[in-house]
Amino acid sequence: MASFISSRLTMISFVIFLLAIWSVNAQLSTSFYSSSCPKLSSTVQSTMRSAISKEARIGASILRLFFHDCFVNGCDGSILLDDTSNFTGEKNANPNRNSARGFEVIDNIKSAVENVCPGVVSCADILAIAAADSVAILGGLTWNVKLGRRDAKTASQSAANTGIPAPTSNLNTLISMFAAVGLSTKDLVTLAGAHTIGQARCTSFRARIYNETNIDTSFASTRRSNCPNAAGSGDNNLAPLDLQTPISFDNNYFKNLVQKKGLLHSDQQLFNGGSTDSVVSGYSTNPSSFSSDFAAAMIKMGDISPLTGSNGEIRMNCRKTN
Repeated sequence: MASFISSRLTMISFVIFLLAIWSVNAQLSTSFYSSSCPKLSSTVQSTMRSAISKEARIGASILRLFFHDCFVNGCDGSILLDDTSNFTGEKNANPNRNSARGFEVIDNIKSAVENVCPGVVSCADILAIAAADSVAILGGLTWNVKLGRRDAKTASQSAANTGIPAPTSNLNTLISMFAAVGLSTKDLVTLAGAHTIGQARCTSFRARIYNETNIDTSFASTRRSNCPNAAGSGDNNLAPLDLQTPISFDNNYFKNLVQKKGLLHSDQQLFNGGSTDSVVSGYSTNPSSFSSDFAAAMIKMGDISPLTGSNGEIRMNCRKTN
C-alpha cells in the first residue's frame, strides 16, 4: 500500500511538472501580437533590412546577441541592459565586453515598434524576431517566431561569465553547457552553424592558428597575416568565421570544419574525431537538412526560461528597466 501511494505521488508530481512546463511554453505563441501589434513583423523586418544593407555583419551580431541572451537565465532581454552606478548588467561580462554589438539596431527597432504599438512588445521578443530576420535576410530559412516573452528587471554578469561557451571550449565543455540550458548535442552542432556568418577577433583565434595541429596549414598561414602572434598586438583585427561566404547563411561552415578550416578552437572541436563528427559531415553535404534543423533549434532555444504572464515587464527603453 505504501509503495502504491508513493508511486501515485511520484506520478502526480511528474504531471504537475509537465503542466508547469506546458503552461510556460503555452504562453509563447506565433500569434501573440496578431491583434495588439499587427504591424510588428513588417516593422522589425524593414528596420533589420535597412541595418543589414548598411553593414552585412550586423545580422550576425544580432544573432549572437540572441544566443548570449538566452544562455543567461533565459531569453529575457537581460543582455540589452546598460550598466549604471547602481546596476551591473551583462554587457561587460568577458564573453560580451568589446565584442557584443548591435545594441543600437535593437534601439532603432524598439523605437519603430513603439511608433506603431506603444508599450506592447517586449525587448526580448524584438531581439528574437530580429535574430530570425537576420538569418532570413542573409539567405537562411524563415520560421515563425514564438512570442510573448517579457523583459527581465535584472541581469547577471556572473552568469554571463560562466554560462556562455568560450571560443576556447573543448567538446565536452560545449556539450555540458548546452545541456545545462536544455539543448542537445545535435542542437549544439546545429546552432554552431550560425558561424556561417560573422567575424571573430584575433584574440579569439590566435592560439588556434599558431599552436594547434588539427588545422589546414594554408588556412592558418592566411589568418596569421592579420593576427600577429603577440598578445595585445592586433587583438581586435577581424577574420570571417566562414572564409567562403561570410555574409551568406549557408552550410559552408560545416564544409570548412571537414577541411580543418574552423577559425575558432570551439568550432573545430565539432569535427575532431569525436561524437559530433557525423552530424557535421551530414550538414556539410545536405544544406536543406541544416536549414530545417537550424530553424527548429532556434525555436527550441527561444523557449529557454522565458518570462511570461505577470513576470518581468515591457521595457520602454531596452537599455534600462522602467
